[in-house]
Amino acid sequence: MTNSPKARARSLKNYLEFVKFEHTLFALPFAYGGMLLAHRTWPGWLTFFWITVAMVGARTASMAINRVLDAAIDAKNPRTANREIPTGKLTRRDGLILTLIGFGLLGVAGWILNPLTLALLPVAVFFLALYPYTKRFTWLCHYWLGLSIGAASAGGWIAVTGQFSAAAIALWAGVALWIAGFDIVYALLDYDFDVKNGVFSIPAQFGKERSLQISAATHFIAWLCLLASWPLSSSGIVYGMGLLLVGGILFYAQFLVRQRGAGEALKSFNANLYVSSVVLVAIIIDLLVKT
Repeated sequence: MTNSPKARARSLKNYLEFVKFEHTLFALPFAYGGMLLAHRTWPGWLTFFWITVAMVGARTASMAINRVLDAAIDAKNPRTANREIPTGKLTRRDGLILTLIGFGLLGVAGWILNPLTLALLPVAVFFLALYPYTKRFTWLCHYWLGLSIGAASAGGWIAVTGQFSAAAIALWAGVALWIAGFDIVYALLDYDFDVKNGVFSIPAQFGKERSLQISAATHFIAWLCLLASWPLSSSGIVYGMGLLLVGGILFYAQFLVRQRGAGEALKSFNANLYVSSVVLVAIIIDLLVKT
């Protein structure tokens, strides 16, 4: 029976895989980090809840629209041919419904949080929705992705203050470049396919070796931006120590790919997942110590 618990569980698993829900979990800490750095204390469960809703909605919408628009490309790529739309587990209609739900959640959360988050909603939707198209005309697509997802950190800040600040911008830039740096490495997995099929990426444009150099430079600048958020947010020594650890993680991720080849791209990607958690934990401990 299609309505059996087992069938429903399989369907839920397909949807979670479709939007890569675990990737939302690695982006959330930066939204929470921006929230805590701005408020310097716990802002309340209601604010925390709506920031979470906004993040989950934004990531769900961006991933779903990306899967829908890239379905034809995914079907031709051996690495992505087993995704939900190419295999028929889900349809483009399912993806569009998820996109609308995601943007709906983002809209409600932005409306409730404060006037500035509401005013910035069209900008957020524009950046998130346009990303799938960027890989069709520019190798700067990695930086567009970073800029879109990195906005979560500034979003957490704006959600509790209702305004921008230098610290929020530094944090946004750091997260954006961090994401762009590892997305360049991740694109190495599709190097041959991208070159053959005219998909734009930094590896396809500049080759593997130059791409690794660009990724390393991007991660270094990302770390400098994160470091700048330390004094700008008036944080303490624990936050600074956390950023030193982040620098070590970024170095290790780059080392994996450079020393062991593109086959280590996934391990490098997984190493990067610790960055957001380290930053959030450092912010929390720093605030507790200062309190």
